[in-house]
Amino acid sequence: MTTWLNAPFEMRFRFIGALTVRYAASEEQGDDALLLSPWPESLLAFEPIWWRLAQHARLVAVDLPGFGHSQRSEALLSPQAMGEFIITAADAFGLSRPHVLAPGTATPAALFAAARHPGRLRSLVVGSAAAAVPLQVGGMIREIIEAPDLDRFRGGDPRQFVCAALRGFCRYLLPEPVRDDYLASYQGNRFAESVRYLRSYPAELPVLAGLLPRIATPVLVIAGASDTATPPANARFLHERLPHSKLDVIDAGHFAWEDAAGEYAALVTSWWRGAALAG
Repeated sequence: MTTWLNAPFEMRFRFIGALTVRYAASEEQGDDALLLSPWPESLLAFEPIWWRLAQHARLVAVDLPGFGHSQRSEALLSPQAMGEFIITAADAFGLSRPHVLAPGTATPAALFAAARHPGRLRSLVVGSAAAAVPLQVGGMIREIIEAPDLDRFRGGDPRQFVCAALRGFCRYLLPEPVRDDYLASYQGNRFAESVRYLRSYPAELPVLAGLLPRIATPVLVIAGASDTATPPANARFLHERLPHSKLDVIDAGHFAWEDAAGEYAALVTSWWRGAALAG
């Protein structure tokens, strides 16, 4: 058992499809919830909210392929393809109709999964993500998307790139063991290859925008008011198009699940209770 500050859990690896995937799971407790790690972090991004969420659901947190410490597949480095993997992962863990917590880069993939597999997911919590068409992003995300190629990222120090991307905190002091895990996740060519996912947004997000009105799954969208990487306009874009959605803008930066952990966890667990009552 590995204890990360106040969140004791054991991180393990297993095969899902042909890939080695890192995950952590809590004990049986109510409904199932699948937690999908955001870039450029890992499943330890959920450490500040883990114990709160684990009181309300059985949690399974996953480093998506190519992110965190999970094996990469070039075929999955786009939201549409990753959406299919989310369903595969839910099947692998025996999660028949889970809640899905999918912040950041996991957001468009989870929305594709809900659109393409109606009724498969009980509810979604998304946000802090690029979603608007035309694109409304800033900082390193904009630099990555607008770069002519990957040469800059292949030739640079991945630790510096990850540290630069992690500057989106307003209040949270990232613990060194967690930061070290994030940095280790993107060593070698892993950072440069992971950004292929973000560079697919100009082609993928217009497709997703056309699907949003057809998503019947209830969706909670949480945005950080001070998020400059993916401004709240992205959250409003989703809320205005999703037929069954709720929007909460909270006092946080880009990494709202860490920046405002208490408020974020309260919103998620309240949403889960409401979704459960609604069936």
